[in-house]
Parts: sequence; structure tokens; C-alpha cells
Amino acid sequence: MNPASVAFSLHKPNTLLAILWGGTACGVLDITAAFIVYGYFGLRPIRLLQGIAAGLLGPRSLEGGFATAALGLLCHFVIAFGAATVYFAMSRRVRFLVDHAVLSGVLYGVAVYFFMNRIVVPLSAARKYPFSSKMMVIGVVIHMFCVGLPISLSVRRYSIH
Repeated sequence: MNPASVAFSLHKPNTLLAILWGGTACGVLDITAAFIVYGYFGLRPIRLLQGIAAGLLGPRSLEGGFATAALGLLCHFVIAFGAATVYFAMSRRVRFLVDHAVLSGVLYGVAVYFFMNRIVVPLSAARKYPFSSKMMVIGVVIHMFCVGLPISLSVRRYSIH
């Protein structure tokens, strides 16, 4: 690599690494938090993952064993990488998202929570549960720290301006 190309690469964001690290960290942290929280309430990991797959398959996902649990995990990570991609794309236009990554990440986590629970889940084939303010608070906090922050900090890390 010549010196000019090295200097240029220092100022160019690494899109792939930002999205890969953000999506991976988000996906791992969020599913781990879900296993812990829902495990506390008695839900086993396989059933939780099948519940995610129910967004595509409906109630029959609970009869699919490991295959629908694997589909649920795949869906979960597709959503995590999608959230990382959206944040990265927005950060190219709104410098505040990189310059104030902690605040932006917390707010993005809240936005992702409400987008998922008010738009995505109602449009899916998943079973609808009654509103619970307790579960909403838990979900918002998880999304702030396990979704928004890992994504925003990864984007900041790989977005050298």
C-alpha cells in the first residue's frame, strides 16, 4: 500500500466492520439478556427462539423443534444486523450520531424497541401479548444497553472522520 492510500483509508469509515461488530455485539447481548430475563420467568431458550420464528411461521413454530429455534436465532441476527446497518447509514448524514455515540446509542435503543414492538411485531404472525409496563421498562433498558449502545459505539469506532 502506498502512503497516499494509507492516509486516505484512515479517513474512510470501514462500513463492513462497523456493521459486523455492531450487529454481532447487539445480537449476542440482546439474545443473552432475553435468555436471562425470560428464563427468570420460566421460558426455556429453545421456546424463546421458536417464539421469534413465530414472527414468520405463526404458532406452528412451537412444534418445529430445533429447526424453528435455529430459524428464530437467524431472524434475531438478521434484525440485529439490520439495526446496525440503519444506524450506520444514518450516521453518514447525521454526524451527531458519531460525535455523541453514547447518547445517540441510548436513544437509538429506545427507538428500536418501540419500532419492533409497535410496528414489526404487530405486523408479524407472532402471538400478541397484553401490554405490561414492567416488561416494557425491562425491554427498553435492555435495548438501550444491549442494542443501541453496542451499535453506536461500533459505528463510532469504525467511523473515523
